[in-house]
Amino acid sequence: MKLLPSLQSALPILFLPVAYARPHPHSNSQPNPAPGPAFILAGDSTTASGGGWGDGFLSFLAENTRGINYGHSGATTRSFVAGGDWGRVENKVKEWLTADPTTNREDNNGIYVTIQFGHNDQKENSGVSLQDYERNLVQMVRDVREWGGIPILITPLTRRSFDPSTNPSVVIDSLHAERLATISAAQTFSNTTYLDLNAASIAYVNALGPTLSQTYALEPKDYTHLNAWGGVVFARIVADLLLGKFPELGVVGVNETMSRLIGEGLLA
Repeated sequence: MKLLPSLQSALPILFLPVAYARPHPHSNSQPNPAPGPAFILAGDSTTASGGGWGDGFLSFLAENTRGINYGHSGATTRSFVAGGDWGRVENKVKEWLTADPTTNREDNNGIYVTIQFGHNDQKENSGVSLQDYERNLVQMVRDVREWGGIPILITPLTRRSFDPSTNPSVVIDSLHAERLATISAAQTFSNTTYLDLNAASIAYVNALGPTLSQTYALEPKDYTHLNAWGGVVFARIVADLLLGKFPELGVVGVNETMSRLIGEGLLA
């Protein structure tokens, strides 16, 4: 089957000849951290345990690789800071840097902090304007760098709501403004790496269509959150996007079969 052009461009790492790395039970945190790259995930419910891709991403890390998911359901870029979650991220970055003095960001052997918000920031009652959202992301990037970490902005995971007026039905691009603001925060204001999960997940969900895409739903009528396997599948997209930007990160495992199925627009 011919690879979907949009997915082919969004996921450039899919067909690199790298051996499959077996995912292992990583849960939310690795109790015995080892030297080398580490990952701290910050975000809302689409990153968090029980509905997001975060735990699935941690499952792709090599054994003994440090990783923890601080995703918080309902969080905005403002509440994540005000409620203390961002302080937990800061403490963990500094703790791991202190525990492993060989860690540094110059050779990519550092503490990576992924940052993905937008779903709740866009709500009318969030108190966060689009401009606030962008500024908050820029400040988060600055904070991570000040702490000694490596920030990575991620555009928000798509919702799986389709427009029935189109034929074939296509995903409603409800987070387009947040996607552009995230990219702007990365490129224009902070010169940091970003992963375009929004575009890649839209391409995949469109390829599956409204019925098959709900295979990954947390609940039958939930068009935002992911069940456990859906978290793994969309985490594979995140992992492939990450490897496209940082191909030397050997601690992030490759699953060629899953990546191929996603690239072909099939259920994984």
